Amino acid sequence: MAMRRPRPPTRRPRPTRTRRRRPDRLSREARVPFVGLTGGIAAGKSTALAALERLGAATLSTDAVVHELYASDEVRDLVVARWGDEVAPGGVVDRAAVAAHAFASPEERQWLEGVLWPRVGARVLAFRETASAQEPPPAAVVETPLLFEAGMETVYDATIAIVAPEQLREERAGARGHAAVAERTSRQLSQEEKAARATYAVVNDGSVEQLEARLSEVLAKLSR
Repeated sequence: MAMRRPRPPTRRPRPTRTRRRRPDRLSREARVPFVGLTGGIAAGKSTALAALERLGAATLSTDAVVHELYASDEVRDLVVARWGDEVAPGGVVDRAAVAAHAFASPEERQWLEGVLWPRVGARVLAFRETASAQEPPPAAVVETPLLFEAGMETVYDATIAIVAPEQLREERAGARGHAAVAERTSRQLSQEEKAARATYAVVNDGSVEQLEARLSEVLAKLSR
């Protein structure tokens, strides 16, 4: 008589455990739109940046960063070694003197860009990380005058171009004691080109309140 073999004990399946993924830095950053702000000379970039800050955005001006870099011993010593003491009388960098040397030839301009741009880029990266680590703002906005000329549009999630009527720009530039807009913009893209390449083009032809209202609409679109 054949004996039945005992059945092995039935194993109860273990419940599936789902591991909770810890949010990494990039996922936090992705929740904050990273925006480049640009525009022509005297179009109102700085005014727009201040308006965006009032609207709650985290903001950074690359021009202000460059000012800080020129005030540092490191950059001052580099430009003095390149062009002599005349570019830093009394130990203070004269930006006009630096510009005169930098734009004398493509090689000199490239050298200065090689000094400034990596340092500016590091500051921008630190700014983005800080903005993302805090209570998330509606956007992290960086004012970048030569955004498209430097091919930096791919760095940002979106771009805003501030544009204004030419006559109004001439009047603003004259009131600030700047040279003619046409002369100063010879190395920049036209307003029309900037507006065409930007994600959003905002016209600054009225009051500060009107500009702020238009920018508020842009922030609302970015948060969707």
